[in-house]
Amino acid sequence: MLITPTLQFEHTFWLRGLARVAGIDEAGRGAWAGPVVAGAVILPRVPRIKAWWQNDALRALAHARDSKLLSPAQRDALYEPIRAHALAAATGLATNDEIDALGIVPATRLAIQRALAALTIVLDALLVDALERASRRAPLPAIRVPQKAIIRGDRISLSIACASILAKVTRDRMLIELDAQLPGYAFARHKGYGTAAHQAALETLGVSRVHRISFAPVAQSMNFLFAQKSDSYPELNSSCRYQPTGHFNKRKIVFCNAESGVK
Repeated sequence: MLITPTLQFEHTFWLRGLARVAGIDEAGRGAWAGPVVAGAVILPRVPRIKAWWQNDALRALAHARDSKLLSPAQRDALYEPIRAHALAAATGLATNDEIDALGIVPATRLAIQRALAALTIVLDALLVDALERASRRAPLPAIRVPQKAIIRGDRISLSIACASILAKVTRDRMLIELDAQLPGYAFARHKGYGTAAHQAALETLGVSRVHRISFAPVAQSMNFLFAQKSDSYPELNSSCRYQPTGHFNKRKIVFCNAESGVK
C-alpha cells in the first residue's frame, strides 16, 4: 500500500509557534563512491493538514513521496516544484575524502549542517529521518533548535519526503556527470552503489578518485589488485598492502615500499 506523507509532525511544531520547520534527509550513505548529499526543505504553513494537497501552496507537491518509492522521472518532475513552492530548500554534501577521514555518520552530519547553512531563512525546528529507534538526545546536537527524529520519516513526513527527493536528484545528477569524467565504472547506472558490475569494474580498473577507500568492498578490491600485482614483483614488501589508516593516493595504487621503486 502506498503511504501518503502527512504534515502531522510539522503541525505539532506549528502549534508551538515554530513556523519554519525544516525536513532533513540524505542520499548516498551506503554507496561505494561519490559524496553523501543531504537535502533540507522548509514548507509553508497551511490551514488544512489532512488534505494538504488541496492547499494552493502545496498542490504541485501532491505526488511527493519517499524518493525510494519514485521512479527517476517522477523524482525529476518534482525537483523544481519543491524548490519553487518551499519557503526555503537547499542541499549540502560531504565528499568521499571527508567520508574516509571522518566516517560515514559524522560525514552525513556534516552534509546536513551544510544543507541547513545554505537555507535562505532561519529555521525554527527540525524533522530528521531516522533509520533506527531515536534516542532521547537531539539527532543533531550541534543545531540548537527543537528537533525530532522520525523512524522512516521520509515516508510519513512531507517535509522529509521532499528533502529526500532533493538529495537523491542532486546526487544522481552528480554521479551522471562523474560517469562522463570516469568512464568504465558505470556510475550513471548504479550511482556508486554496490552492484556486480561495480565490483567487476573495481577489479578491472582499480579505485577512482571518487571511491570511498574506507569502505570494505573498495578496500578488498584494492587488496585483490595488490595480490595480482605482487605476483609479478615478488620482492614487494607485505607492508605495501593497503591499510585504511595510512596515507594513500587514490589516483593510482602504490604497490611498493619506498626503497623498491616498483609501482
